[in-house]
Amino acid sequence: MKSKMLFAVAVFLLLAGPGVARQSAQNIQPSAQPQDRISKEVRHELVMLPFFTVFDNLAYRVNGPVVTLMGQVTRPDLKSSAENVVKHIEGVERVDNQIEVLPLSSMDDGLRIRLYRAIYGEPMLQKYAMGVQQPIRIIVKNGHVTLEGVVDNQTDKNVAGIRANGVPDVFTVTNNLQVVPS
Repeated sequence: MKSKMLFAVAVFLLLAGPGVARQSAQNIQPSAQPQDRISKEVRHELVMLPFFTVFDNLAYRVNGPVVTLMGQVTRPDLKSSAENVVKHIEGVERVDNQIEVLPLSSMDDGLRIRLYRAIYGEPMLQKYAMGVQQPIRIIVKNGHVTLEGVVDNQTDKNVAGIRANGVPDVFTVTNNLQVVPS
């Protein structure tokens, strides 16, 4: 009788033990896991947008169920598309869309093409042109240029800034590239 009782208690502990441990671990960090999942899904959805180009910069911040979208885009429909894909992610209750739509300008469009050629045409920086989403974002607003994104080292960051400064008709260049070793 005692052995059956001990066996029953052992089986109960084996079956209930891991579940209890998992439940208590989930109670310790209730918001970290959903927030990480939401952050990964937001990033995925944004980079998958069909008209997201090297001339657009999208950033976001996740604070619980609220996602704040930031950055600059060349097309108004990209701003609304970004908001639409993010608000359909499970766990997102509200989207604060602070994305700036850059003004239409044929001068800026010409600068974008010349800047792209100057930066991605540089042999040292051609490795960044290989992927579908180039990591150096070229933002042009009324002749003022901002470089956003990531590069492998400080030299690449400096070369990108120098190449952008060498393009005619550029008023200023702000180099916000982040150095993230691969």
